[in-house]
Amino acid sequence: MNSPIIDIHPHVVSPDTDRYPVTPLLGVRSDWSHKRSVTVETLVESMDAAGVDRAAVVHSSTTYGFDCSYLADSVERFSDRLTGVFSVNVLEPDAPSAMRQWVSRGCTGMRIFVRGSTIKDPWLAIDDPRIFPCYQLAGELGLSVANNVTEASFDQLENLLTRFPGVNFILDHLGSVDFSDGPPYNKADPLWRLARFPNLYLKIATRNFREAAEGSSTPQQVCERLVSEFGADRIAWGSNFPATAGSLGELLDVARQGLSSLSEGDRVWILGRTALRLYPSLA
Repeated sequence: MNSPIIDIHPHVVSPDTDRYPVTPLLGVRSDWSHKRSVTVETLVESMDAAGVDRAAVVHSSTTYGFDCSYLADSVERFSDRLTGVFSVNVLEPDAPSAMRQWVSRGCTGMRIFVRGSTIKDPWLAIDDPRIFPCYQLAGELGLSVANNVTEASFDQLENLLTRFPGVNFILDHLGSVDFSDGPPYNKADPLWRLARFPNLYLKIATRNFREAAEGSSTPQQVCERLVSEFGADRIAWGSNFPATAGSLGELLDVARQGLSSLSEGDRVWILGRTALRLYPSLA
């Protein structure tokens, strides 16, 4: 079955800090972004080497805060291969205007970076009413909205899934749930309960495959359960290259191994076809 391979979670960083100043969210830059960052040219070269056809490049909030200039410039330069997933300060009144700015530059998705390696505790609640105009606009513009909340904030995510049924939300990194107890994965019940929302999509990244090998679990068993709950057409692969160490080809191999027990049709969805649903401009 011939289908494109699409990565919905690589990052790019420019070495030109005069043109693209480093202004990380909350003031702390991520280690990966200065130790093993890649330019957009290197990303495209890595895609060619790995056999990745297209990508939705995710803005690096831990490098540039809310300045998506390098992302937008990158997407404009390689518009036949890339789209961009921007970030704005969704708590600010002018956030919808900022969203339109990045959309006009070729970005077709938005991400709310809630927490991560440099921000241990969430700096906002994704169901804060101040953000509602952004979600409303995302629905009008057809933008998928990614976030990286964890289980502690799944109630906020449920509120959004209910309030904005016309918006496709993407849960990054499977919400960082714990699969170590093995089948039937009772520790992941909070994630399974979200499967009832048809507008929720899951992003499965390299570290999810690796963590799924811990304890009594295997990546193949986790992927089988994910597909049984959500369907392969609501799951998409994201490498997290280069934040996750390794070549893009190596990270794709990790995904293929983890998906190896699924049907060919399911693998096609997760490695590319679901991405086209979330980011149609990549078709």
